[in-house]
Amino acid sequence: MTAHPATTGGAPDGAPDAEGAPWPDGHVADSTGISNPRPVEDRPHDAPAVPEGRGDIPAARRGSAPSGRFLARATLLSAALSMAAALLGLGRDQALAHLFGAGAETDAFLVAWTVPEMASTLLIEDGMAFVLVPAFSMALAQRARGTGGPDPVRALISASLPRLCLALAGTAALFAAGAPLLVSVLAPGLSDPSLAVSCTRLTATCVLSFGLAGYCSAALRAHRNYLAPGAIYIAYNIAIIATMLVIGESWGVRSAALGVAIGGCLMAVVQAPPLWRRIAGRDERSATDSGSEYDGDRGRSIVPALVCAVLLFALCRQSQVLIERYFASGLPAGAISHLNYAQKIAQLPMSLSMMVCVVTFPVVARAIAEGDTRRAGDRVERDLALMASIVLLGAAVVVACAPQIVQLLFQRGAFTAQDTAATAAVMRVYAVGLLGHTLVGALVRSYFSTGRITWFPLGAMGAGALATVVLSAWAVDPWGARGIAAANAAGITLTALLLLHGLGPRAVPVHVRRVGAELARLVYAAVCAGGAGLVCAELFDSPAAAVAVCCMCVTGVFLLLARLLDTAGVRSLLLPVTHFVRSSVTRKPRHGR
Repeated sequence: MTAHPATTGGAPDGAPDAEGAPWPDGHVADSTGISNPRPVEDRPHDAPAVPEGRGDIPAARRGSAPSGRFLARATLLSAALSMAAALLGLGRDQALAHLFGAGAETDAFLVAWTVPEMASTLLIEDGMAFVLVPAFSMALAQRARGTGGPDPVRALISASLPRLCLALAGTAALFAAGAPLLVSVLAPGLSDPSLAVSCTRLTATCVLSFGLAGYCSAALRAHRNYLAPGAIYIAYNIAIIATMLVIGESWGVRSAALGVAIGGCLMAVVQAPPLWRRIAGRDERSATDSGSEYDGDRGRSIVPALVCAVLLFALCRQSQVLIERYFASGLPAGAISHLNYAQKIAQLPMSLSMMVCVVTFPVVARAIAEGDTRRAGDRVERDLALMASIVLLGAAVVVACAPQIVQLLFQRGAFTAQDTAATAAVMRVYAVGLLGHTLVGALVRSYFSTGRITWFPLGAMGAGALATVVLSAWAVDPWGARGIAAANAAGITLTALLLLHGLGPRAVPVHVRRVGAELARLVYAAVCAGGAGLVCAELFDSPAAAVAVCCMCVTGVFLLLARLLDTAGVRSLLLPVTHFVRSSVTRKPRHGR
């Protein structure tokens, strides 16, 4: 296998980028994304053994797993890109709030926003990734084994991409034509649905563009390339902000919908060149067997039942947004906007924590494809602890200083102090469900990374959605938007508990009791840290000072308690910082030759 030197492409030194992923042991991934493997005798002594019955796995492939240092760099790169996209997302929401406030006009746009929200979940973040990352991982494993016939990666693309484009284009056209019916179903309480209909016809185009973006993201991440997939939401938010600023005065809130359409196209465009270079840069092997085509591991990786199970799960998960919009449409104008702004801010810690499993999901899927279930299980357990640490730390900050955060970010222009109070109250309730949202996003990957058909995640998500509906109907009258947010948190937490309890033969093997005990310790630390931060936030009149002091207080208390409780997630969180400080102090200065 011929190795090609990696180019930086603007990525941090040594981080995986658009042309290849440097490996910490000195090897460089070639254009396929697979590292030149280390010899078996150089493998670390604690590397997981191959399960019994897997002696057919080449020893070189068993030693080609990415090291923790590579995963840390990839995670940091993805997290940096995610934070940049999140900041731009806040800028987008600030521009929307400043230009159009939190009233009937923004409610109409947010109803149309439901289409890209669903498309993002189904086609980029969950559905497409759950199907295609294991499929591409299997194709790469077949390529690595050197089986005869066409390149499995090219064969997979040829078999799946044209059909997918046709289906997505038809669905986008159907949504655009049926926009009036769609709006009446999503938000029957809108007084004037015409604006929502025109916005929906613009946002319907993202079904095709998001689908192409999700396909490219899954293929690139399976190749262990995280730069271009991590940059898509940066391009997306820039397009929306620019469109609102340029034509917002003449087009009104329709300018935001047009920005969604333009941004969706940019998401696919920024990923097409690196994916094309990977595919076109590899010579197709001559077929040695007539009719030897990619079969998805004898038909297990991409089959209609698997696609159906994944998409139904993702749709059921996204139905929580539909449930919120449905019940909130009957509340006074601005309720949908308050829910939206609160959710966007509260979910920032979750978005950051999800970068961990976004990076490691292809690693888990590749380990499963190579038969190394022990390595996959250990990886999932470490990811759950680290992700829970990040999201609970962020949730404690959100609960402690929610009014100050909203005031600092949004209270200007058409966004009033009353909007700040309403949004902050909802945001604190949302924060209670952040751990559930994070666990669902992480745990479901352990079910679908095997490439097997399983309906358990759909059943668990269906139970959570049903709980959300029942609780929303009961709580919306006495508590309004806060009751809807509480129902959301309760429903997703129920789903997370069911998924955690159901781990077993149908998923990656995980020690459920050990994970549960770890999560309980982290929750205790977060509750104590949030209480301390709440006290600190009330001591300052300036929202900026209150947020700054609250963040420091919550972080210090959380890390201290979690360290005293000996939680593995905090050890994983602090390890890169400790290593960086130690290496900075002990690193010898470089001298030119």
